[in-house]
Amino acid sequence: MINFRGRPSRLLLVILIGHVVLISLQVNTASGVRVFEGVTFALFSEVQRGVSGVLGGFSRTWERYVNLRLVREKNDELREHVADLQFRLQQERALAQRVRSLEKLLNFRRDVGFSTVSARVIAGGASPYSRTVTIDRGTGDGVQRDSAVVSPAGVVGRVVSNSSSRAARVQLLVDRSAAAGALIERTRAAGVVTGGVDQAILRMEYVSNLEDIQVGDVVVTSGLDGIYPKGFVIGEVEVVRRGSGLYKIIHVRPSVDFSDLEDILVVVHESAPPWAVAGGK
Repeated sequence: MINFRGRPSRLLLVILIGHVVLISLQVNTASGVRVFEGVTFALFSEVQRGVSGVLGGFSRTWERYVNLRLVREKNDELREHVADLQFRLQQERALAQRVRSLEKLLNFRRDVGFSTVSARVIAGGASPYSRTVTIDRGTGDGVQRDSAVVSPAGVVGRVVSNSSSRAARVQLLVDRSAAAGALIERTRAAGVVTGGVDQAILRMEYVSNLEDIQVGDVVVTSGLDGIYPKGFVIGEVEVVRRGSGLYKIIHVRPSVDFSDLEDILVVVHESAPPWAVAGGK
């Protein structure tokens, strides 16, 4: 069934609106403009103002978004440029450090009274229980087993087995099975320096409790082991105390930074090829 409730009120409302519209079409305002036109213009102007505000807000939002994208792209370009400059700076620093290292090695080589072959560390040891490195010189360059390896900072180690014509393995002095005859430079007290449990510390053994040893004393090679030439620096005494037996307990801080080895010298016999002793092929 059709519900007729409320229809008279709706009809009355429509009639009233119609009358208002008709009256507004006939009545003029003080400025001579009809009321209907004024009301219509006011309504449409508000609608236009709202639409204009929405469009303006959207336009400003879009403009900010575009500007933000441009800023981000510019920032990305700047970051890439900065990263490239930092990488180049690191390369320049590495090159400068390499040049300084080679200069020190050359000056040190001039002062050494032995025939030597310059070499470069190309690999570290694979075993965690031993401290060895591989160098780019071998038997073809006059490098032999038990050849002493030194650097401007001090004693590095000795060449061990598994040498080839173009490479050799070097046992570092901090290896737990390494040893070298040593002297306290100040007092000439003799002993043997060995690798310690701590890979950054050496031990000096067989030094009598009666000897005068002090912290800071320089330890050098004695040459009595038949491997290391006499007088090369090993390190400085860091800990010294009286032992329970006949000998002192002495810990030596090595002068060589074994974690940063690059260029070294290998002491070779005079029978090595002249071009090998000169340090080039």
